[in-house]
Amino acid sequence: MTDPTNNTKETVLSPNPVFDRRAQLAALIPEAFSEGTLDIAALKRALGGEAIIEGGERYALTWAGKANAYKVLQSPSTATLRPQRDLSVNFDDAPHVFIEGENLEVLKVLQKAYFGKVKLIYIDPPYNTGSDSFIYPDRFLESKEDYLRRINDLADDGTLMREGFFRKNSKENGHYHSNWLSMMLPRLYIARNLLSADGVIFVSCDDNEMHNLRLLMNEVFGEEHFVSQLVIINNLKGRNDKKNVATCHEYMLVFSRNGFESYGLPLTQEQLKNYKYTDARGKKYALRDLRKRGSQDQRKDRPKMFFPILYNESTKKLSLTRQSPDDVEILPKRGDGSDGRWRWGKDSVLKNLGILEARYSESKRRWDVDYRIYLEPDAAETEIDEEEDDDDELYERTSKSKSFWRGGEISTDVGKREFKELFQGGFFDYPKSPFLMRRIIQMTTRGNDLILDFFAGTGTMAQAVLDINQTEGTARRFVCVQLPELIEPESDAGKAGFGTLAEVCRERIKRSIRHVETAADLATPSTANLGFKSFLLTPSNFKQWRGDGIDSAEQLAEQMQVFVQTEKDGAAVEHLLYELLLKCGQELTTPVETLDMAGGQVFAIRQRNMLFVLASFTEAMIQPLVDLKPREIIAIDGVFQDSDSLKSNLDLQCRDMGIKFTCL
Repeated sequence: MTDPTNNTKETVLSPNPVFDRRAQLAALIPEAFSEGTLDIAALKRALGGEAIIEGGERYALTWAGKANAYKVLQSPSTATLRPQRDLSVNFDDAPHVFIEGENLEVLKVLQKAYFGKVKLIYIDPPYNTGSDSFIYPDRFLESKEDYLRRINDLADDGTLMREGFFRKNSKENGHYHSNWLSMMLPRLYIARNLLSADGVIFVSCDDNEMHNLRLLMNEVFGEEHFVSQLVIINNLKGRNDKKNVATCHEYMLVFSRNGFESYGLPLTQEQLKNYKYTDARGKKYALRDLRKRGSQDQRKDRPKMFFPILYNESTKKLSLTRQSPDDVEILPKRGDGSDGRWRWGKDSVLKNLGILEARYSESKRRWDVDYRIYLEPDAAETEIDEEEDDDDELYERTSKSKSFWRGGEISTDVGKREFKELFQGGFFDYPKSPFLMRRIIQMTTRGNDLILDFFAGTGTMAQAVLDINQTEGTARRFVCVQLPELIEPESDAGKAGFGTLAEVCRERIKRSIRHVETAADLATPSTANLGFKSFLLTPSNFKQWRGDGIDSAEQLAEQMQVFVQTEKDGAAVEHLLYELLLKCGQELTTPVETLDMAGGQVFAIRQRNMLFVLASFTEAMIQPLVDLKPREIIAIDGVFQDSDSLKSNLDLQCRDMGIKFTCL
């Protein structure tokens, strides 16, 4: 973007994570910088010499090519995303996004618009089995456009060709693990940037790279942000992929961005059976022992939580003060008869006497106290003092996830069945189950939270989001990214007419939408809009300035003549619009309003606070534009038809009205 009075054209690049980190460090320790450059000696003084590691020996994960992987991360992208209306469903109002393209470049393109906005990231990357293929960049001297064209195999017009570019990472390769780590590092790094402060990432993996993935994520996210290593039993029969042991599990590694608190999982049918009691209002509840169990359950651990609760057998009421000489004194006694303690202190017990019940144990010949857990959280107004043993079950009927997940519904057999129901054919051997994705979604998201899957595969996560929105009445949104991985023509999917995995994923989203639309037996239908916007990763619609190779004034003049028009020949207006939306930090689902103005067309977003002039411009449009009083007007230079006076007039009018005017 350039000043309208300045003829120098500037290439707009994706954000560089290095600049962000440098700025954060400068803001935190400004004395460590001298004239914009990091002063290591000053940094040592600020942190204390013992905080700086010197010499070659230190605890770290390293591999051949790690430095180059960071180069790839730090190399900004000039790519963009081209809207594909004909491949979308309900494009203008769609809350969801599908993107076809190499996911590292896509993540770089999305970084500014989605920074810190994603609540949940789930990815199922290649497991590096030795027989799978994946892309990893290994050329660092080629131009960015050449690299983009190579990894996506783009034709000169930016359209995707079908040959693809994949490389098998064989176990015989000397850099077998290194290649996989180099592929993963930059993607995880940008994924971290996209997560919200309370966001969380789940990464599926198996034994081939689990050990390396844990170390890598420790480096990227910080070891202190490790949440769990889940074991997923997804094939009870076991797969014959090992000589001695039939594998029946995978893993999901879970890390948070900056702290994460699970919403829990819905209760199973077995757990629901515990709510077998009904109060006078007809509300179902379960009973739980008020005595603290497990660790820290002795009187000495919390002495103030050892006190008598009095029970009157005639009135069936509990109290903290004696109401009758016949009142029974109940103390929190452990199984061995020693003094235990209650879960709550006296104040909380007093506030919640209405949900306490006395229980006599014939085997122990003593009274105990239970408290009610209502199936409907609003049925009991339970108040627990903050310093005491609060229990999530008092407020919301969920269960805490265990580190070991099993159940027929999360198996790959169910995943294949669900896929087959949509496509009338099972094209893939081990697809993830939508019910597995559903568990992750329920644990981590609510309302209209944003979910990202940049190894989308066959689109299981997208289907799960659509289904759960409909059944729970939520408006969760997804962004799914899938590489155009080739499908063998002789495979079942190939015979069904699919050329790439991206085509399968996009078609699954369409079929899932139709399935939700036609489902007639759902109890709580969602009011969220159905539909998705489809995009294709392509080179920029704007010309890229090439300063290298200019050795004379004539060459410079020739290059500047090329940039009289900044957009490429034939660039569609809508393509320009979505590229600029991303560069301006706007999400792909940002509502766009088209305004007809004095014979011209203007695009408006954010309640007309930002206007885009991309098609044409006339003198008659100036006054209507400034009368809208937007915060900013963005125009491409070509709309002024080489009229400097027309551009200057608009610029002056904007300055008078306090409107920012940007010309590209």
